[in-house]
Amino acid sequence: MHQRNIIFSGLKIEEAKKAVIFVHGRGGDARSMLDLEQYLPLHDFAILAPQATDHTWYPYGFMAPVTSNEPWLSSAIGTLHEQIDELVAAGIPARNIYLVGFSQGACLTLESAARKAQRYGGIIAFTGGLIGEAIDFSRYSGNFSGTPILITTGDPDAHVPATRVHESETILAGMGANVHVAIYPGRPHTIVADEIERAGQLMLRSQ
Repeated sequence: MHQRNIIFSGLKIEEAKKAVIFVHGRGGDARSMLDLEQYLPLHDFAILAPQATDHTWYPYGFMAPVTSNEPWLSSAIGTLHEQIDELVAAGIPARNIYLVGFSQGACLTLESAARKAQRYGGIIAFTGGLIGEAIDFSRYSGNFSGTPILITTGDPDAHVPATRVHESETILAGMGANVHVAIYPGRPHTIVADEIERAGQLMLRSQ
């Protein structure tokens, strides 16, 4: 399964009071996600970027049956949960931990958070949605207690349809999250300046 491979930036974990975990997309890498560091208000953060084995968190699309993406999906979720637990054990409370993902990484971020719902600092899913052929609420537990969540996608998007974004919004809001959705007509499968601006504002409001 996924081997532990994390790139660090920002403050050392033992010196930081806040942390962010960046989660790359299919075919991407951890180092590319660190490019966002210069655009977001992270000057006093510990920054972690895990690397998926073979650059892919799970083999098939996020709307394939969950069983077809196992055991890689469970391993990927376990990777994020392990990092969250380690940050909390190091003295950074969950309410000061932010999760930021793009594409496959955004889907993994939302799914992992919903399976371990609590008050996070914030969650940013650049083009993502909850995972599965159909969303199975029974997989999720906990309460987000007002955690701000930003979910974006293009319309149309080759990988993440707006319908799944809205389905995810409904479920996450029902779990106590404060969800913001941004749909960009005709936007290619990438991250645009307005998304980064929205993400930065979310982080500033919640600090």
